[in-house]
Amino acid sequence: MNKEQMEYGLSRYGTPLYIFDMDILAEQTARIREKLGRSAGLCYAMKANPFLTGRMAEITDRIEVCSMGEFRICRALGIPPEKLLISGVVKKKEDIHEILGLYKGRCAYTVESVRQFHYLAEWSDARSEELRLYLRLSGGDQFGMDEDTFYNIVGLVNMSPYLRIEGLHYFTGTQKRTLEQIEKEIGRVDDFLLRLKEKTGCDIRHLEYGPGIAVPYFKGRTTESFSDSGLERLADVLAGMRWDGEVTVEMGRAFAAVCGYYLTEICDVKTNKGRNYCIVDGGNHQLNYDGQIRGMYEPHISMLPECRHTRSEKWTVCGSLCSVNDILCRDVSLTGVRSGRTLVFERAGAYSAMEGMALFLSHALPKVASYSKADGWELLRTEKETYPMNMTENV
Repeated sequence: MNKEQMEYGLSRYGTPLYIFDMDILAEQTARIREKLGRSAGLCYAMKANPFLTGRMAEITDRIEVCSMGEFRICRALGIPPEKLLISGVVKKKEDIHEILGLYKGRCAYTVESVRQFHYLAEWSDARSEELRLYLRLSGGDQFGMDEDTFYNIVGLVNMSPYLRIEGLHYFTGTQKRTLEQIEKEIGRVDDFLLRLKEKTGCDIRHLEYGPGIAVPYFKGRTTESFSDSGLERLADVLAGMRWDGEVTVEMGRAFAAVCGYYLTEICDVKTNKGRNYCIVDGGNHQLNYDGQIRGMYEPHISMLPECRHTRSEKWTVCGSLCSVNDILCRDVSLTGVRSGRTLVFERAGAYSAMEGMALFLSHALPKVASYSKADGWELLRTEKETYPMNMTENV
């Protein structure tokens, strides 16, 4: 997005503001699909940014849904149930049965635990409806099931005429900077799938794999896994598996991060004990970069309007929270800092709009806008007050 487009969005919507460039989103998704080639399909984990879900449903093969709120977003958007993978650590019985009542076996369903399996099996057996299951294999953390439990669930599925194991779900975490860890994970899954078939006769034909590719948020830092060569190497590793089923690569951050911008106005400037501070109308309750700790790394930042004729100085950028931890970046070189100008933080398309301490100090939620050459500007969310959520409903 160029400066003129950004300035137009700023003048139209004000600050704080998130802007999502849908053209960049499509370009990034196309890059990933091209580099992975025929080795894998693409799944968008909508938790990274629900505002992008409608567009991503058009350009990826599947949407991962991890909560009833996310499910209701997909239903409101009219996304075909065949494109939904109903996932999530906690699936309440009533929630699962609500989804099943609406879409039956048209969605695919992950199984995180024995309890989740019984919820699905109970509904399926009572109605003689076939369901497609993705059993989640644990990577040694709280998610999914260990191998012994996995084998037990396979045995239970074999006793039901209505349940079918369509795939295995595997994801162990995010921001993996190199391919070495990803290669080891794929190797472990490859071994397990072959061992599973040998021990149980269960020949799983689909793998839903979240590689956890790292996005380079900060200046001077790169990630092998996010690069073109890294994606091509991932494609080679997937294609080289001894197991010969189909793979879908599930990601959120890698698709969404680079399409987003966070705009926040400088409201005050000061110098305390030789350090320059600028105070903005946003803060770390609205901007989150994975790995950032009290501003120790420098994000990609620009200034609106652009100023090139004054001397660059070091500034620490702080937000509007009454907290010493509200530091967006520390000692970054900025030119023309003064009240009324706007800082643009780039690569804010994934998680930033969702992960912050939204209710702290009862600040309003910022506006959200999108832009594309085909559709122009669209206001996706107006400013939302949060103070009613922080007070008794009887007042």
